Amino acid sequence: MSLIREIYKHRYIYSLAIPGLLILFVFSYLPLAGHLLAFKRFEQAKGIWGSPWVGFENFRFFFGNPDWIHITWNTVYLNSFFLIAEIGIATLLALFLNEVRHALFKRFLQSVVFLPYFISWLVVSLMVFGILGNTDGIVNHLLIKTGIDQVDWYQTPWIWPMILTVIRAWKNAGYLSIILLAAITGISGEYYESAKIDGATRLQQITKITLPLLRPTIIVLTLLGIGRIFYGDFGMIYAIIQDNGVLFSSTDVIDTYSYRALRQLGDFSMSSAIVLYQSMMGLVTILIFNTIVRKIDKDSRLF
Repeated sequence: MSLIREIYKHRYIYSLAIPGLLILFVFSYLPLAGHLLAFKRFEQAKGIWGSPWVGFENFRFFFGNPDWIHITWNTVYLNSFFLIAEIGIATLLALFLNEVRHALFKRFLQSVVFLPYFISWLVVSLMVFGILGNTDGIVNHLLIKTGIDQVDWYQTPWIWPMILTVIRAWKNAGYLSIILLAAITGISGEYYESAKIDGATRLQQITKITLPLLRPTIIVLTLLGIGRIFYGDFGMIYAIIQDNGVLFSSTDVIDTYSYRALRQLGDFSMSSAIVLYQSMMGLVTILIFNTIVRKIDKDSRLF
């Protein structure tokens, strides 16, 4: 009853959340009904509700194929690299931007590091091809001019986890750095004034004040990233790798695998089973890591 009274008392403020809640419901919760496809043999003529129930048959088909281990490993492996690179570079960028004292130049730098976030993956894929292409690629032109044999990048699987990590960090680290910079801005200046009085250098102020007070924000961003560690960046990987089977050994993730299953086999049910497995693993992962964080630092947990 107290909750109802609280909502009624501040009803005009809570009403501002209605559009966001509707969007969340329509695009996040309503589609959950589609997970029923994972337990059915979908027939388009009968629809979701009329298709016959097959239980865990779709999961047996998926887990009976040894590919599920490989694509799961690739997904976790690549996302771990992405997460470490993004958070690490974003933290450094935020610290560097915080040290810039000229306001106009600081705003310019913020815009520069934030700009890649708005570039579509299709454009990025064309940029990557222009850099690493076999015949017209910038890198191979430079290698040839220096007397080194050109490299067929699109036929070299082992190098792509590193290439994709660099691309992902370049595109997203600027966005995360703005979030971290906002957290740094919220730190009281009294801490730094006291440190200056005690003779602390600028580096000591960063390591003893900024980074410790920035830790909760970094942990939250890390937890959010871990929550999606089983979600490969489909837009990035498919735009850049496309259907290059040579690179599947190091770049094929759950998202691209399920998309190929749907596109090539037309099997909606098996694709739904793969996606449901992906969602459940993401849920389990975030629960485990949130429990660990709760025991280490309660103030930094998500829930």
